[in-house]
Amino acid sequence: MNTAENLTSYPLVVSRVEWQRARDQLLLKEKAATRARDALAAERRRLPMVRIEKEYVFDGPQGKARLLDLFEGRRQLILYHFMFAPEVDGWPSAGCPGCSMVVDHIGPLPHLHARDTSFALVSRAPLASLEGYKRRMGWAVPWYSSAENDFNDDFGLTAPEGETFGLSVFLRKDDQIFQTYFTDARGVEVLVTSFTLLDLSPLGRQEDWEDSPAGWPQTPPYQWWRRHDEYT
Repeated sequence: MNTAENLTSYPLVVSRVEWQRARDQLLLKEKAATRARDALAAERRRLPMVRIEKEYVFDGPQGKARLLDLFEGRRQLILYHFMFAPEVDGWPSAGCPGCSMVVDHIGPLPHLHARDTSFALVSRAPLASLEGYKRRMGWAVPWYSSAENDFNDDFGLTAPEGETFGLSVFLRKDDQIFQTYFTDARGVEVLVTSFTLLDLSPLGRQEDWEDSPAGWPQTPPYQWWRRHDEYT
């Protein structure tokens, strides 16, 4: 999609001095937002937690795996609940395009491992489907199937319309597991650096919910999202 062809107006052109003055004013707000985000993270770290009593067993690359095994011996586990179900476009050979965009942005896991934290994906689809799609996408993230347990149901990832997505965080104390956090919907956007970069640009994400000047290109959310090997 060539957005330049649809652009009918541009930002105001000013001198370097005027631009720097406007930039400095915005920087004050950006710094305030950063401090607010830090305060929110501090509050998040102090959330209470709930103990996981049920023994969940998943199908994984190395065979059967308990939830405890997904920690890979580390203290923390971040788990992305990936939509891979009949209601998703591309089923049964492909997973959700939106979830795929999220996982595309997961960087090298050793950075997390250095802070005693593991990262994994869980989906209800059979393991063979997950592994085939993982090869197609070129991902290295550990991926486990919950097809034979009720993990999705217990963690609220099953809606009337089918499987949904989200992000859970767990803490391990010896062999005891506790859930400390969960988010879904736009809460998982923090993982998508393409959104962050587009938010820095004048045109933004070019989605119709954004507050942009009249005449700037916009389309409905999700409409432009593709699996990374499907863009033309």
